[in-house]
Amino acid sequence: QVQLVESGGDSAQPGGSLRLSCAASGFHFGTYYMAWARQTPGKGLEWVSGINMDSTQTYESDSVRGRFTVSRDNANAILDLQMNNLRPEDTALYRCGRAARTGWARLGDISAFDSWGQGTQVTVSA
Repeated sequence: QVQLVESGGDSAQPGGSLRLSCAASGFHFGTYYMAWARQTPGKGLEWVSGINMDSTQTYESDSVRGRFTVSRDNANAILDLQMNNLRPEDTALYRCGRAARTGWARLGDISAFDSWGQGTQVTVSA
């Protein structure tokens, strides 16, 4: 059974930093593309960042590019998101996702990822 458990969410001031982690289990982590997305009340999932299996390719949304960095540790089945220079508009529930199939996924396409964790809340305010 696929399990994705996010942690690291907190309150932060504008300009601050947070690091999110996602612990994965129940599948062979190293054979799947992984992603981060975020959700605000009343809205669907919004793509944040994704990474391929061997960390040679990442894709971030325009709104976070240059500020957020995704990384993965295949040996320990962990996906991370380093968030710098946070803005109030980054406030959301951040969720970790796994691609629908092994071997490849279209980074940037939310529909290519079909297993999502419950999320961790990030709140950015002065």
